[in-house]
Amino acid sequence: MNKADTAMQELLKVMALLRDKDKGCPWDIKQDFQSIAPHTLEEVYEVIDCIEREDYQHLPEELGDLLFQVVFYTQMASEVGMFSFEDVCKAITRKLLTRHPHVFPDASIDSFGRQSDLSPEQVEARWEEIKQQERLQKGQKAESSLLEDVPQALPALLRARKLQGRAASGGFDWDQTDDVVAKLKEEVAELEAALQEDDRKHIEEEFGDMLFSMVNLARHLKLNPESSLRAANSKFSARFRCMEKLIEEDRQDLQSMNLQEMEKYWQKAKHKLSGSVSV
Repeated sequence: MNKADTAMQELLKVMALLRDKDKGCPWDIKQDFQSIAPHTLEEVYEVIDCIEREDYQHLPEELGDLLFQVVFYTQMASEVGMFSFEDVCKAITRKLLTRHPHVFPDASIDSFGRQSDLSPEQVEARWEEIKQQERLQKGQKAESSLLEDVPQALPALLRARKLQGRAASGGFDWDQTDDVVAKLKEEVAELEAALQEDDRKHIEEEFGDMLFSMVNLARHLKLNPESSLRAANSKFSARFRCMEKLIEEDRQDLQSMNLQEMEKYWQKAKHKLSGSVSV
């Protein structure tokens, strides 16, 4: 047994002891799948935050916290005979072998190394074909929707991207990026018309359509809309904090300024930050 195996077995043992009904941790013992789920999402975001800040020193700790979530679920499941950690590992291994025929031609580790002439585009198309086959194997009917198993609980931007990608796999997609831009402009015009009507329900509907089109544009540009928005958030935060500092240095009060005065400091902040980072 190598060091990684030993470390994994130790973690599994610690988790089992934490859930021990007699001598375990009261908090860990009372948890269930529903109560742990929010913590899992929190740990995912902490990993992402660590990566975006390039804080690789603390990344192992955050990844460990995320791994602990998987171990927690498998421990709870094994206690009632649902599945084990081994089942989880086997499932993902089987999926990776099956979904990479260009790397593992016969879906086995032993087949690794055989030459494949598939292009990246062919690999992506094959990936969707394999996933469709897997959906059928799970009992979904051949005539069921391509959108059948796109999770409802996904964050809205991610779900929009997945819905669009799944529809595109069936041929429902724009051929050119210019067409997507034109569609976005159309949605903006419809939002402007809704604003003139002052109908809140209609405004929300058209705003949602505009966002959906923006996600579609990101997909065609091969951008991740979530990452793009997070980057914009970071840029705004950096500029605003810099503006606050400049105002404080001039012994001014942000709260008492009008928008025109704030704009001057905002432009100063942009200029100052442009010399150090891309903002």
